[in-house]
Amino acid sequence: MLKPWPTTTGENAPSPDDEEVSLFRGGPFYRAQVIAHLIEAGRWNIPRRVAFLLAVGWLPLLVLTLLFYRDDLPVLLKDYLLYSRIIIAVPVLLVGQMLMEDRFCVIVSHVRRAELLGKEDLGKLKDVIAVIKRMGNSPFPELIILLLVALEIWWFWPSKVAGGPAWAAGRSGGVAHLKFTGWYYGLVSVPIYQFLLGLNLWKWLLWVFFLFRLSRMDLKIIGTHPDEHGGLGFLGLLPIGLMPLSIAVSTAIGGAWRNEILTTGKPLASFLLPAIILVTLNFVVALGPLVFFVRKLAGLRKKAILEYGVLAQARATDFNEKWIVRRENPTPIAFASDVTTLADLSLSYGNIKRMRPFPADKNTLITLALAVLLPLFPAVLAEIPFSVIVKGLVEAVKAAPM
Repeated sequence: MLKPWPTTTGENAPSPDDEEVSLFRGGPFYRAQVIAHLIEAGRWNIPRRVAFLLAVGWLPLLVLTLLFYRDDLPVLLKDYLLYSRIIIAVPVLLVGQMLMEDRFCVIVSHVRRAELLGKEDLGKLKDVIAVIKRMGNSPFPELIILLLVALEIWWFWPSKVAGGPAWAAGRSGGVAHLKFTGWYYGLVSVPIYQFLLGLNLWKWLLWVFFLFRLSRMDLKIIGTHPDEHGGLGFLGLLPIGLMPLSIAVSTAIGGAWRNEILTTGKPLASFLLPAIILVTLNFVVALGPLVFFVRKLAGLRKKAILEYGVLAQARATDFNEKWIVRRENPTPIAFASDVTTLADLSLSYGNIKRMRPFPADKNTLITLALAVLLPLFPAVLAEIPFSVIVKGLVEAVKAAPM
């Protein structure tokens, strides 16, 4: 029987309420890793798992090339498309599992400990988590992912043979064919990336289900909360948890674009629209589930502005009447008390006015944009040399007004 997984990546033991919470602890893939000792109780073992998947997904390509196609070795070692998927994206997706699990557990724990739900809704939350646990343990989602990967290979892979790199494909009698390395890459290496990507997207769907159900509960949100999101600012942890997924997808797509630019001469400008679509989709995936809470927070802000506006009007009128109009002879304690009350009320009203219905801040949006755009930089370098980019930046800095 498996031991409970901690709710954070630290060494602290989870509380009893947190032990049942998990996104990735369950399903055939998880159990297979436990049996293979790639995962231990309470430890992600990311280096061990990365080393294992690289040994399966990349090392055989190197060995096969050395044994049968030694002349293609320089091409293999310089193939960024291969590196983008297997060497970069696969480890990032494994790290993403750890981060998604951690953020999920932290958010569930905070909902419980911050007393955001009443007794009835806490029961509903427990039911939601039970459903997530049951779906996470089911083998069917992972079987569907494997089926989709197999269909992709069967449907698209033959069309990619002719355009494959020299280390993966060759020509005999004018007909393109896959080499041993090409077959291994198509049947083993790429499916590893695709399966991990599909698995992370499946866990994202569980995220969406959880947040949708949570948004329909009677949340005890407060307009004056200092996080300026009614007490739901902690939901901004969600995009951070999904950031590795964005990095992995952008890295793989950027590698494909770089390969097209170098092999077919396709101009970089032709990828502008796909890049915009890619950024938009990443923002939808990372931030879309937070939209469930916008209506509730917007209604809270409107209501709080009216309620605290009435209270502020009454207190300000009393203060003005007492100390300005009648000019009462103040005692230090009475005057200080009235000033403090008015200042505290002003601070609370200011929190309401600054309240934003969307529970994510500007820094989160910037970080997410960088996570999507930076992995595309190698595609830019395929057409524009790095020295030219640096020179342009230096000239822009010099031209900027001081």
